[in-house]
Amino acid sequence: MRERHQLAPDAFVEMRIWRVPQSVRGSAHMFKYALVYVVAGECVLRYDNEAGKGDHRHIGDVEISYDFSTPAQLLRDFWADVDGWRRI
Repeated sequence: MRERHQLAPDAFVEMRIWRVPQSVRGSAHMFKYALVYVVAGECVLRYDNEAGKGDHRHIGDVEISYDFSTPAQLLRDFWADVDGWRRI
């Protein structure tokens, strides 16, 4: 999956999820992903599973572990955080 959605003149989300032949170091599943929410040129929210770090998310400057279960749940969680951020 690779999608980009413009949410406002200065805000967009970009989502990439793909299946990998073996799990990324630090993750226990067969997916690699990077989902970002960018506002005014700044990434304010990001979910990813960088090799060695495993599944996690960044909310502002804070990095938090993320419990990946399925790609569908990942998308639901990401959009819930985007909606939460947009209400701030």
